[in-house]
Amino acid sequence: MNVTLLQSSLYWHDPVANRAALEEAIFGIGQPTDLIVLPEMFTTGFTMEAPSVAEHPRLSTHRWMHQMAAQTNAVVTGSYVVREEGKFYNRLLWMQPDGQFATYDKRHLFRMAGEDKVYTAGNCRIVQDWRGWRICPLICYDLRFPVWSRNTPQDYDLLLYVANWPAVRQQPWDILLQARAIENLSYVVGVNRVGEDSTGHHYGGGSAVIDFKGEVLFRQYETPVVHQQTLSLENLQAFRDRFPAQRDADEFTLIG
Repeated sequence: MNVTLLQSSLYWHDPVANRAALEEAIFGIGQPTDLIVLPEMFTTGFTMEAPSVAEHPRLSTHRWMHQMAAQTNAVVTGSYVVREEGKFYNRLLWMQPDGQFATYDKRHLFRMAGEDKVYTAGNCRIVQDWRGWRICPLICYDLRFPVWSRNTPQDYDLLLYVANWPAVRQQPWDILLQARAIENLSYVVGVNRVGEDSTGHHYGGGSAVIDFKGEVLFRQYETPVVHQQTLSLENLQAFRDRFPAQRDADEFTLIG
């Protein structure tokens, strides 16, 4: 599978400008890809001003993502601010080229920024089948909670995190991406943003591709980058066969 990471700076509260900039980056990929991963809240930056920027489902950003997916023949995924039935969600949209889609609402809301006061938490993880791969997309702060991402039973091959993760906490981002790969015997891809937002937070990127042994295949700090990485399902399965730690995993059920 060819995965393309778009690490970008973002225009504050300007969906039109962000979609235009990301569209230019997408059309500049220049080679076939299977999956294009955008940052968290890629239309606005990480904002608590949901009433002023939220979109209703299936409007501008939804349609734009369908257009990008159709024109690249790839899944396009990332999160944005959605208003639905009077509530706000930090919602990841998984958009396929044929217009089929799935959504995931961020489970763990970042209380230190007051995200839990503005947005409604999701309660259901998704795993998407795409071109022979099973892929689990999550959002930013979810990275700190290993139970939510636990690959038990072994139901995914690639774990995604889209993020607006500030540079002041860069080390935990780097370490936890590797930890999630090792403990879940899975590839992990994390896509973060760069630059500063209007609240003064600096984002250092660190978008990365980690293999199932925790080895860093790619990582880029500070600058925008469009990076494509080829992942091998054959290599992943061979390692799982040689080192079947998943057979000794503890069984559990999530409650609430």
